[in-house]
Amino acid sequence: MAKATSSRQALAKYLLLRLVLIIPTVFILVTVVFIFMRVIGDPISSSMGGRLSAEEIDARKQAAGFNDPILTQYGRFLVGILHGDFGRTMDNRAVSDIIVSYGPATLELAFWGLLVAFAVGIPLGRLAARKYNQGADVAIRSFAVLFYAAPVFFVALLLKLVFSVWLKWLPISGRASPLVQVTLEKVPVNTHIYLINAFQTGNINIIVDVLKHAVLPGIALGLLTAGIFIRLIRINLLQTMRTDYVTAARARGVAEPKVVSQHAFRNALIPVVTVMGMEIALLLGGAILTETTFEWQGLGYWLSQYLLKRDFVAVQGIVTAIAVIIAVASFIIDAINALVDPRVRY
Repeated sequence: MAKATSSRQALAKYLLLRLVLIIPTVFILVTVVFIFMRVIGDPISSSMGGRLSAEEIDARKQAAGFNDPILTQYGRFLVGILHGDFGRTMDNRAVSDIIVSYGPATLELAFWGLLVAFAVGIPLGRLAARKYNQGADVAIRSFAVLFYAAPVFFVALLLKLVFSVWLKWLPISGRASPLVQVTLEKVPVNTHIYLINAFQTGNINIIVDVLKHAVLPGIALGLLTAGIFIRLIRINLLQTMRTDYVTAARARGVAEPKVVSQHAFRNALIPVVTVMGMEIALLLGGAILTETTFEWQGLGYWLSQYLLKRDFVAVQGIVTAIAVIIAVASFIIDAINALVDPRVRY
């Protein structure tokens, strides 16, 4: 009883510490983003230079507060974030509205990517460990290195060329067909996650349309992370297979497939859960290129659009939102990791 109480206290203390650490982490990220944006220059001069007179540019800078001291701007920026105000774009659109409207699309794409990564990475990692130093192992390791090293936009373009242009099996871009998209935006409870909206309609054709549009972006993003999962599963499964309790199971006459699945594989998954926190950042980073390639209108897509327009207020707000998402996701993964592996708590 005392041991269980001590374990719960250790878990609570660990989770509280990780939760508190989110604050300085996000603060540092927000500060770095703010400094970089100010080093580049103010967005009005960058986007309007050559199209407006110096007097007009200065008047707009004064109205937007860019002529204020840097500390005043920084304080105003922090206060705005605390109130959910990430600023306004050059076309006078609230950045918070962009985050609410398109953030779910990025999370939806990350979910599909993670699903593909698990579906591909875990079975192939297990197979590579079982076929250690055989032809299958070499082929799987080469596959993992290839897709981890290949730029995600290049993989995306190849997938579009083969499955959309040549075979014409899947849509070439977008989150849904134009008419379906209009329908999804008018559902009673608009979550901005098209799959959930599609199920609200109860129309099987709409659901299939949304799933078909998610296949290629999900594969392009998922293969990037699958390469990491393959190597992690393979290495940790090989190490686990050499432990004493696995040797004892073999000595008792337990069949090899059962040894792998019931004795070795579960422990080999623990490092994968640990690394998933870092993979969230990789998935969201890859989502920027994937969304741009497939015109999947999420935060990554709009980030690239505002970069081209040199709208640094919008860029600053979107990058800050992505940083917060990564920090919160990392905390959730840490919590799961602490529940799975008690050693993490101490």
